[in-house]
Amino acid sequence: MATIVGTFFHSHGGTTSLPPELWVERRNARPIRADVPNESLEVNISKANRTHEGFRVLRERIAELEPDVLVIFSDDQLECFDFNNYPAFAVYVGDSYAKSPREPRTAEIGRHAEPGYRFPGHPELAVHLLSGVMQRGFDPAFCMDMPKPDRGLAGGVIRSVEELTDFSLPSVPIMMNLYFAPQVSGLRSYQFGKAVREALDDAPSDLRVAVAASGGLWHTPGMPGAWLNEEFDRAILARLEEGDARGMADYFDSYVIPEDDTSQDAAYRGRVSTGMPSPGGPAFGTRETCAWIAAAAVSDGRPTTIVDYIEVYASPVGNAFAYCDDV
Repeated sequence: MATIVGTFFHSHGGTTSLPPELWVERRNARPIRADVPNESLEVNISKANRTHEGFRVLRERIAELEPDVLVIFSDDQLECFDFNNYPAFAVYVGDSYAKSPREPRTAEIGRHAEPGYRFPGHPELAVHLLSGVMQRGFDPAFCMDMPKPDRGLAGGVIRSVEELTDFSLPSVPIMMNLYFAPQVSGLRSYQFGKAVREALDDAPSDLRVAVAASGGLWHTPGMPGAWLNEEFDRAILARLEEGDARGMADYFDSYVIPEDDTSQDAAYRGRVSTGMPSPGGPAFGTRETCAWIAAAAVSDGRPTTIVDYIEVYASPVGNAFAYCDDV
């Protein structure tokens, strides 16, 4: 039986890597709703510092807990899959995987491996989880090799191993379709996380396992009229703090997109939109919250520490960090 040492939650959007000196430039280049604040360099630097302090807190707590492997819930954004075939869930079972070999387009801050860097996987646990969730009503895809080596593995997974580890900790990437309708729902994410927890409890080895969720919270990057729904984010975090993963899922799925919200208009076919209907809940990047729901289901019923919530209006996005070390 594996020992789950903790669940860890973090945002991974562009402002977790972009120097704050460039935030105003990004803010002014995007079609953000007029009432969203355009903050000063001083405020942006403070919020960038809080963001990277959030990563530091999670990274040091993981190091203290000494896991043997990190299981990561995140989404794929056309790095591995595309509209020819988009699985709802996919487990990476290979020996290793790589970051994109492409050079970054802008300056970066934070912890970043070199382009093309290879991180260790954990095939034994990955295959066990794949088989385990199949025995519990799920039929995920699997990847033994990287589907698109020229794109690297899912960026959300890469951000987890870069910011939360020393690059040597083996990991099991679990990629979820959270961006492209029809995506998995909050409820299905909760059920999947519960299945992963049961499979971990049934693992034959005595591994120490940490679980991470990468993505969110509210953001619709690049969409016209983008804004930050802080009320939604804080409601999700309140339920997470209480250990109410099912409540997170129910709240997420019950959200109704306002008819006049252009930032969530996905009723067309485009690069980041299929034009097909969503199962309910918010659209676009905010759906990465479902990765948090899956990880929260692993520690369901246990209180979670909210490290910080940072309203970054330059994107806009709610950058958040949390952990549960009493699983």
